[in-house]
Amino acid sequence: MALKATIYKASLRIADMDRNVYGDHGLTLALHPSETVIRLLVRVLAFALVVPGDNLRGALEFAQGLAESDEPDLWQRDLTGQIVHWVEVGEPDVRVLARACGRAERVSLFAHSPSWHVWWGAIEPKLARLSNLAVWRLPPEHVADLEAMTDRSVQWQVNIQDGVISVHDGRRSVEVTPQRLKPASVA
Repeated sequence: MALKATIYKASLRIADMDRNVYGDHGLTLALHPSETVIRLLVRVLAFALVVPGDNLRGALEFAQGLAESDEPDLWQRDLTGQIVHWVEVGEPDVRVLARACGRAERVSLFAHSPSWHVWWGAIEPKLARLSNLAVWRLPPEHVADLEAMTDRSVQWQVNIQDGVISVHDGRRSVEVTPQRLKPASVA
């Protein structure tokens, strides 16, 4: 018998003062049997950081990610099916990133493991030619603090200002400070 995904529901009220993006988002997330809650939370933080201010070029959606090797963790597709934004979580190899950069206008990667520096040291020189790729590091200790306020159903206020993500659940608060490892050189 195959293991089934665990369903999480998140109600996010996002106020991103850095990008002037505001909105309420109801998310239904499937925690893949081989996925950790930390990785799920990184997907939620990635959503908050890149969600567009409008859906004129399509909505940002959770894709199959772990379950389908040809799909990212999140993506934004326009009405023609073209991929506007491809969002990966974790530490993929350069082939995965190059393929994503060839398929999408923009690619964002959010690394989060404690040993990210080993992966980054090996892959950084190979990423220079991928001009539409932005790479971020989410400190694992910050994301781990967020896990303590995570249930299968959450209501969070997510504020982003001066590069810091503040997540509030009404009782507790956690701050996550992403570190940009590689900016995209094209918009």
